[in-house]
Amino acid sequence: MLNQPNTQASELRIAVAGATGRVGSHIINKLASDPVTVISLTRQKVPENISGNVSSVVVDFDKPSTLEMGLTGVDKLFIAHGTSPQQVANEIALIDAAVKTGVRHIVKLSVMGPATPINPFAWHAVIEAHLAQQPVASTVLRPTTFMDVLKRAGGHVAAGTWGGAAGHGRVNLIDIRDVADVARLALLEKVADNSQRAYHLTGPRNWTMHEVAKELSRLLGYTVSYFDRSPEEQRTTLLAEGLSSFVTELLVGLDRTFNHSVLIERTLTVEELTGLPPRSLQDWLLENIDIFKP
Repeated sequence: MLNQPNTQASELRIAVAGATGRVGSHIINKLASDPVTVISLTRQKVPENISGNVSSVVVDFDKPSTLEMGLTGVDKLFIAHGTSPQQVANEIALIDAAVKTGVRHIVKLSVMGPATPINPFAWHAVIEAHLAQQPVASTVLRPTTFMDVLKRAGGHVAAGTWGGAAGHGRVNLIDIRDVADVARLALLEKVADNSQRAYHLTGPRNWTMHEVAKELSRLLGYTVSYFDRSPEEQRTTLLAEGLSSFVTELLVGLDRTFNHSVLIERTLTVEELTGLPPRSLQDWLLENIDIFKP
């Protein structure tokens, strides 16, 4: 288990950068019921789906002074910037502003994976290296791929056209809620000055896309297939769907990591930190089964 939450939690001021994102929105609503002051750092003036107990500060990455203003008086910062070509520059800017304003502990959402030129894995490596050099306590969360990545397959499953370049490679998938649960605990945890730690977070088992198709078949009551494509065929397919070259390369790169089975690690970290086993893919698929229906 993590260390006990800070006994002075009522005095903690926690800022969440990326509060409208998939993980950030879960975290910020969980923290809203804790005895802490929660601040959403956002580029949206009126964030949606955020508790009324959370205050919001609009930041502009083209104006570093707004980052410093948003972080003044903050004790802890959670960073989960959306995947984009600006991710490295923006997250480093947040880290530098946090150090400058006296933030004591930074929790960064990263990703599990090998040293690789494939993005966003390579971007996270650069940001982690920068964070490690700073005179501030840090916790890096390295989850495997989110189960939510399968939502993109919903329409294709329904149409009988689901496929990709993952082959028969295996991947461990994790529920976003498990990552958020660990992040909340990490933000409330007492940490020593300048401590550095990393948590590898996984789901309960790894899967091939063909096994996912078999599970979907069981839940839907008819046969779902995953069609194998080469990376070149998948790239052509995605571009023909109207996806940008940027998103296409990210998805083809993700398929490559699946195909090579580089994300099959299984850890007990989620259970040891939260006291509960990680949520299963079977349960996630059942909760989201309407996405895959015609």
